[in-house]
Amino acid sequence: MVARPARGEDVLLAMRFDILTLFPGFFVGPFSTSILGRAIAAGLIEIGVHDIREHAAGRHRVCDDYPYGGGAGMVMKPEPIFACAEAVLAQDARRGPIVLLTPSGRLFTQQVARELARHERLLLICGHYEGVDERVREHLATDAISIGDYVLSGGEPAAVVIVDAVARLVPGVLAPGSLEEESHSGGLLEYPQYTRPAIFRGWAVPDILLSGHHAAVARWRRERALERTAALRPDLLARAELTPEERRWLAERQARADAAEASETAPPTGAVPRNEQG
Repeated sequence: MVARPARGEDVLLAMRFDILTLFPGFFVGPFSTSILGRAIAAGLIEIGVHDIREHAAGRHRVCDDYPYGGGAGMVMKPEPIFACAEAVLAQDARRGPIVLLTPSGRLFTQQVARELARHERLLLICGHYEGVDERVREHLATDAISIGDYVLSGGEPAAVVIVDAVARLVPGVLAPGSLEEESHSGGLLEYPQYTRPAIFRGWAVPDILLSGHHAAVARWRRERALERTAALRPDLLARAELTPEERRWLAERQARADAAEASETAPPTGAVPRNEQG
């Protein structure tokens, strides 16, 4: 199953995604609506979903087997995966990374999405069951990616996440400027967003956003993005694109927070420390 642009196959596509899976029905909905659906219709991307089971041998098309050495669960066999990948690669001269989706892969981030978006093609292999025969990783895949430190039933949800994140970076998929201030675009979480009404159940939109002073609004948004990132994802700050002034501002903010916390936990004046009480 390949989702192609409505204008015909003569359109030069910016990027092609191929997904190898045992469960092609999983992808019926996610790629037919919203941004991805419009990108396919506009000829900006092409998404192919390919059933690994169609390339398995035998009447029952078995794609998994017991693990050598024993253990729980079943392991996906290498033969149908290799056969499926080779058949799919032969459909199109474009080349790009062959990614195995696995919990033991490198962590998927916005930087990785940008890296993948530089290619004209991306092939994703969805693992399932207990895992995939290691020879797929060693001799077929050129990369291995995980979307987070948690366990999923298979690689299909991860494939949707990666296609969505990467496709947004393909030129023309989003309106100009849409990517510039999104979360993670500059290494920070996005600032708070508000829309009408200006007051809802007594909760008002910050006055600065209604002022019409664009420079002041931009400064407020940047500071709120810095605050939110420092509070929720401080690990991002080490890699974020910050000016020296912003790093000083964050350091001063942290110093004030530390001082406030220290004053709250300090014993009352005149109190005798517990280890000195007799």
